[in-house]
Parts: sequence; C-alpha cells; structure tokens
Amino acid sequence: MQMENIVCVAQRINMGTRITFQLEERYNLQHGMSGAGGAIRVERARKQRATTHGFKLDRGLVKKQRRVGVPFKAAATAESEAQVRTISKDPIMLANYVPVYVMLPLGVVTNDNVLQDRVGLENQLKELQAVGVDGVMVDVWWGIVESKGPQQYDWSAYRTLFQMVQDCKLKLQAIMSFHKCGGNVGDSVLIPLPKWVLEIGESDPDIFYTNRKGIRNKECLSLGVDNQPLFHGRTAIELYTDYMQSFRDNMEDFLESELMIDIEVGLGPAGELRYPSYTKNLGWEFPGIGEFQCYDKYLKADFKGAALRADHPEWELPDNAGESNDVPESTEFFKSGGTYQTEKGKFFLTWYSNKLLTHGDEILDEANNVFLGCKVKLAAKVAGIHWWYKAESHAAELTSGYYNLHHRDGYRPVARMLSRHNAILNFTCLEMRNHEQPAKAQSGAQELVQQVLSCGWMENLEVAGENALARYDREAYNQILLNARPNGVNQFGPPTLKMYGVTYLRLSDKLMQQTNFNIFKAFVRKMHANLDFSLLPNIYRNIVQTQRSTIISQYLWSGRSPRFH
Repeated sequence: MQMENIVCVAQRINMGTRITFQLEERYNLQHGMSGAGGAIRVERARKQRATTHGFKLDRGLVKKQRRVGVPFKAAATAESEAQVRTISKDPIMLANYVPVYVMLPLGVVTNDNVLQDRVGLENQLKELQAVGVDGVMVDVWWGIVESKGPQQYDWSAYRTLFQMVQDCKLKLQAIMSFHKCGGNVGDSVLIPLPKWVLEIGESDPDIFYTNRKGIRNKECLSLGVDNQPLFHGRTAIELYTDYMQSFRDNMEDFLESELMIDIEVGLGPAGELRYPSYTKNLGWEFPGIGEFQCYDKYLKADFKGAALRADHPEWELPDNAGESNDVPESTEFFKSGGTYQTEKGKFFLTWYSNKLLTHGDEILDEANNVFLGCKVKLAAKVAGIHWWYKAESHAAELTSGYYNLHHRDGYRPVARMLSRHNAILNFTCLEMRNHEQPAKAQSGAQELVQQVLSCGWMENLEVAGENALARYDREAYNQILLNARPNGVNQFGPPTLKMYGVTYLRLSDKLMQQTNFNIFKAFVRKMHANLDFSLLPNIYRNIVQTQRSTIISQYLWSGRSPRFH
C-alpha cells in the first residue's frame, strides 16, 4: 500500500519550536529527513516484523535471553548469600543491575490529606529496604493537594511521606497524578478531580472527554481544553504547570537531597498518554474495542477546522466505530476494508493521534521548564493496549490514540516526542504472556512489549516498565526479567539492552505474606544481577540535572502542533 507523506516546516522560536504541517494529498506520519534546507520531510516509521524471540534495534534483532528465572526455592540459603557477597564488588556485574521500585497503595494519603497508617507503612518500607528494593513510587494526587480551591495547595501529608521514605533509605518516584482514581481495573479507592474543577464541569461539561453518545468521562480533563482559559482564567496546561511549580517550590529540600529519581508527569487517564477509550465504571468490559473520545465541543471544532483546511469540509467525526464492548469486525470502521483504511479514516486517525502527541509534548515542555536544573529525570507512561493487537485494525489501540498497524509504527512517534524532553518511557504489562489471555482477545502482549521497548531504545531513551496487574507467581517475575534484560546477564560488560528500572505493582498485605515475599525477594536479587544492595549508590551517580527540551527539528516526530494548511 502506498503510504502518505506529511511535510512539516520547522521554525525555531527562542527555546521552543513552531511547526506548521502541510498536507500533501493525504495524511500519514513518516519518519526521517530529506534535504538540508527548506522543508523537512517526516517519513513513516516502519514497524518491525512481529517476533516472539527478540527485540529490535536499528542494527537488527538481539539474541534471545538465556534462562535467568526466579529459582523454585525462593528463600535464600547461607551458601547463596555467601555467593552474593563474593561478586558484590564486581563493577562489570554492576552494569547489569536493574533497579526495582514498588508502588505504594493508591490511598496511602487519604482524601482528607492525611498519611494513612504511618506505623504500618514505615514497617513495610523497612522490610522492602531490607530485601534490596531501591525505592517506591507514589501518586501525588491533584484531587487531594489542590482540593480546597484554585492554587490552594496543601503538601503536608506528602512531605511527611517523603521524609519517611528518605529515613528508610529508599529512593522515590513521584507521579503528578492529574486524573481521578476510581472506576478502572485495580482502583481500590475513590479520589476525584478537585471539587472546584468538577463545579466548572457542571456549567461546561465539554471540559471532559466525551464519546459519540455524549457520555462524559470525568476521569481527567479533555485535551481539547489544554489551551482554553476556562478555569478561573487559567488553561488546563496552566493548571498542571502551576501544580508542578508548587510541588517544586515545596519539595525543594527533597529535590536537592536527590531523594527523587524521576518525576512521572500524568498525561491522561490512569496517568497514561492516551484517551480514556475504555472505562470500567462506564460499562466497558475486557476485551472491548473501546470508543473514540473526541466528541466534546472543543475537539469537534478542532477537527472541523482541520478538515476545512484540508479542503474536506464535509468530513465529520466517525459515526460507525461501534460501542465500547464491540469487536472490530462488527463495526463499519474497524472491519477488514473498513473506514480506517479509507482516505477519510486515515485523516481522522492522524488528527486523533497527533492531538495526543501534541498534548503530551506541550505538558512535558512545561514540566521540563519547571524542573529545569533539578537532578531528576522526567518520565511519561504509555499504556499497554495488548488486546486486538493481532487483529488487522488494532482497534483498541486506535481508540486509545495509538495509530499502530501492521505496516505503521504508532509508538515510534511517541518515543521520538519523549526524546525531545529526555524523558523516560515507562511502559506496562511487562508480566503478561500471550497464552494467559483469552483467545477471543487476539492479544499480543509479548509482541507489544517488544515493539514499544524497541522504539524507546532506538530513540536512545531510558526505558522503564511496570506489571499491569498484581502478580505473585514466578512465571510473571520471570517474564519481567526477560523484558528487563532481553540478553540476560552479561558477565563481560554492560548488557546490550537493559531497562532503566522496573516498578512492581503494588505494595499490599498480600505481597508481604511470607511465601509471596520470599519469591519477590528472589526476584529483586535476580534483577540486581545477584549484587549486594550496598552498591546501590553507584547506580544513581550518573543522573544529571534536567536540561531544556531540544528543539523539534533535532528530534522529529509526527504530531507537533498539527496545523493543516
């Protein structure tokens, strides 16, 4: 199939970049550059062939990892402890070390802005530290900190928590959580958006993502209001920026002490860079394809303007993409030969995915400016939409905003955008294997992980990951190990590929049960290449101060400010 080109003209303005996009007949992203002057052609990023045995780099596939599984007998013996001590000072083995973090409970800070069960939490943190865990991850909820009113921030409970983490000699990953907790798989508590934001939504419900039937999703604000001054004179991006600036101002001492390893910037539902296309409390059930979420008045107007500038004023948003629990072939849009393969469908999917990329880019640009000079890295989370991955249309990915097809890589542009900000690409579903999913889901979890991690590595990003669901079995841990070091441990130097870190979901009483915790302890040791925890400080010596985002012409991606002319 002939693929379409987008031509973009980049103009550098101060520290940022303005991009204008010219559509040449059709509307597809491409990767690469042509010409040393004038227009820059962005050519399509080719998706690698699906494989079950390796990860792809620009120079080819790497070899399959040798067996490095968690041993059946998880409890360490005196002999094994002695072996760990003998190799703990080996700098070559240190290069194979992958840090392990543990997510804290979602409600570790309550809706009343109180740190819950301080004594019990401290004891658990000490147990994690004792078995070699490097640090913890915590959601810093917008709905808690700024709940009392616009720019009325209360960081007191989180300061107490951060001090506890520091006292327990653990590192910290902080998530700027601009979304609601509650309504999705794994959500055990309810933490809504700030009340004053919801009140604005009562008079203007279009600030929320909306499906074709007009159902509003109040999990997060629509990217359609990113630059709309609807919030007491501030835009949505200004809300996020002011929140992050207050975080920096109030956590300056923790930032200076290098307690924090990275700050993950929430970019959508569940903190992920995606649309809320599948939401459990709105009736979605696995493996439904989900629904497009672009029918609020702001995104509808944006699409109409884009279609008009493309000389197709008659084009409308899709009305034939089915409902959230449909299968691809039951819809006119996603069926084989369906709308998604037409010129109109390609235009829509390019616009839809580009809006998501622009959303992520603009917020990360502000985050980069806020934390400029801090010795901390930024991170962003990409969702693991593994169901219908093996279907021709990749319907669930398309409704989520990832324009990924067999012949079209939807994740390389995301990685390219993140590279502009030197941000960590954090991916999920590391523990999943295809045979664990129902056949009707046409899941390709393993291939999806390989594709996304490979995209990150090809863009020279640090790549991190998480398990999607709570697991306590050796099979899940072994799959995470496989993804964390695809080549296994290299006894002669740094491994060819290695993840920046893995965060385990999540701290709970069940994890701390003796049998489960013994297996987890063995997993941590394997992730650390059997090295002694005492060498941990060496891992973090290379973290540099946050630097200004690079200009877009140096790291081209498809979606920056897609203005169609």
